[in-house]
Amino acid sequence: MKHARLGSWLRIVGLPLALVLLTAAALGCYYETNDDVAITLLLRGRSAAAPVGDLHLYFHGWAALLAGLYARWPAAPWYGLLLYGLLTLALMLLFAVLDRLLRPHLGGVGRAGVLGWFYLAAGLEHVLWFNYMRVPLLLAGAALLFAAQRLNERRRWPLALALLSLLAAWAIRPSAALLGALVAAPAAYWLAGRRASRLLLLAALLFGAGTALLTAARSPEAARYRRLDVLKSNFSDYQLSRPRPRTAADSLGVRAVQEWVLGDSVLVDEALFARALPVEAAAFWQHTAPAKLRAGLPQFGRDYFLVLLLNLALLAWGLGQPGPGAWAWRLYLLAVPAGLLALLVLLKLPPRLALPILTIFTVANAAGVLGRAGRPVPGRYLLLTLLLASGLYAYKTAHRVGVLRAEQARNAGVMHALVRQAAGRTVVAAGLETHFKSLSPFVQYDGNGPGRWLLLTGWPTLDPSQPRLRQHLAGTRDQARALGRLLPRADVYAWWPAPGPLTRFLRRYGAARRWPAPAGPRDKNL
Repeated sequence: MKHARLGSWLRIVGLPLALVLLTAAALGCYYETNDDVAITLLLRGRSAAAPVGDLHLYFHGWAALLAGLYARWPAAPWYGLLLYGLLTLALMLLFAVLDRLLRPHLGGVGRAGVLGWFYLAAGLEHVLWFNYMRVPLLLAGAALLFAAQRLNERRRWPLALALLSLLAAWAIRPSAALLGALVAAPAAYWLAGRRASRLLLLAALLFGAGTALLTAARSPEAARYRRLDVLKSNFSDYQLSRPRPRTAADSLGVRAVQEWVLGDSVLVDEALFARALPVEAAAFWQHTAPAKLRAGLPQFGRDYFLVLLLNLALLAWGLGQPGPGAWAWRLYLLAVPAGLLALLVLLKLPPRLALPILTIFTVANAAGVLGRAGRPVPGRYLLLTLLLASGLYAYKTAHRVGVLRAEQARNAGVMHALVRQAAGRTVVAAGLETHFKSLSPFVQYDGNGPGRWLLLTGWPTLDPSQPRLRQHLAGTRDQARALGRLLPRADVYAWWPAPGPLTRFLRRYGAARRWPAPAGPRDKNL
């Protein structure tokens, strides 16, 4: 009994922890987008007047904790440590669910092998190519599956751990946690039967109460930020809106949104989106939706062929097993792909959403098949096909690592050069966020010296902390006036991108709002 319990702990806790550490050490960790570095700069107080403890849209509660940690120990990579810790917890919960599902079919060594292969197919990318959105989606789905599988036991700690995990996931990004829970919810019934209703009710009450509290406590400033973020996303991310400028001011504002220069409320406000960037449903369905399908579906297949093959294998195995829950399982297999397709067309389906959904879907699919499996494990030809696909996926991953390492080296060089050239001065930068991609979650690229960074581009320019930063640096909340006061000063270092659309817009913007726009890159920093 002791040996069996030790083996379970090694597979459920030791194996995912070892795989995460091995991935980080051997392959490295890279940010998928610029979001995480931008968030870290706010939390550290580098791109704000002080460490930001309320990010309004996400990291509810977590932001205050991280801002406090950065204020006390600024050199430590608290953001990466926290999120990778929660990601590892999510993987442990998924390994626990799969280990118990596989117990009637395989011995301990066989289960360890399958879990390791599952990590290659559906877990490695989360560690390698990181974005914070992966964590709440995975953690919420894994917590529901883990608790449902253990609801019929007398022990209470699995339910307590699951509810805490759901709360932690919701606090990071409520919408992502809700999505993860929705993907996992049907499988909760296959694992727990009717008692799953109580678990799902608890989860719904937890999410509902949290959302109600946030809504009640939201300030007018935060509410405006949320509305502008949705309007910006409709255009820049989801392509639901189309430019229809009516005046020269509208044209300048639309161009500002296109270049992600969102901080000047004279140019970019809710009225601009209503007037010059309306949602046009007919044009979307006629032109945009087909284009998104043509581009997205082949890419989806190329990126996730291994985990898709795994689910096809489970489908082939499960179709020959009639029994209780068979029809619900088949409907689920139709519903999740339909949901992925809807996300791809109506919103967007980047890797930080696609693979977490597929990961939860795969474990839920396994629960629907293995929970009523009466036939042997699939035959040798199917296993051989999966092994060959695994080799191709490993080759693809090795190629991706090479690309990411090269991009990380380039972008880290830009960041280190900026810190060196700024030498503690205030930085005013445009286009710098393009160099945040592929950086490591465990390195502080902005240094630990003094000097605030006023970033003119990127989604954080909408954050309510930015007018306060301009007031702190230049004595005015108005962006154009702040630039007019800051740029001539000797204690300010200006960082501009190479000549291109952004610099042309900045010159046009500077002429319209009367601040000294750039003529080109300063100090040869590119």
